[in-house]
Amino acid sequence: MQLDRATGWFAGVCHCPSPNCNARAEGEVISLLVIHNISLPPAQFGTGKVQEFFQNRLDASEHPYFEGIKHLRVSAHFLVERDGKVTQFVSCLDRAWHAGVSCFDGREACNDFSIGIELEGTDELPFTDAQYQALQTLTRQIQAAWPAIGTERIQGHSDIAPGRKTDPGDAFDWPRYRAGLKDKEEHP
Repeated sequence: MQLDRATGWFAGVCHCPSPNCNARAEGEVISLLVIHNISLPPAQFGTGKVQEFFQNRLDASEHPYFEGIKHLRVSAHFLVERDGKVTQFVSCLDRAWHAGVSCFDGREACNDFSIGIELEGTDELPFTDAQYQALQTLTRQIQAAWPAIGTERIQGHSDIAPGRKTDPGDAFDWPRYRAGLKDKEEHP
């Protein structure tokens, strides 16, 4: 996987463009990475429903849960599936609609200055080795392109929307994730 900095799209990943995005404000500095989790239906993996959801193609009649989310228009820049497969929905240069009402470092509307990565999963189930590896690879390339995203500027959705969101959840191993980033920084 390799970032094309001119377009904000990665080569070597699946592209599944979402209409749920818009341009960032001119001169906006990308300075935050937000980690989420998602599964559709909840706790079911490999269904392809996240892709449909982010493309506004989810059939609400297929599952009772879908009825409650059919009106939402959301996206993320990336989804990392259980097997480590990465799908990109929105150019990193554009504003994906992933954070909602949010605040970080005294600044509201985190979508304006962040990149959002969804991990296929739940708050309670452990994430896979393949997901951590793909997430670390993706994060390192994002940090290389946007150096304002230091380790302290990698946050969970729950950190920027406390009381409203709980993801990536207690099952996400922050020390493991961050250690993998540090190891590559020290031993390229």
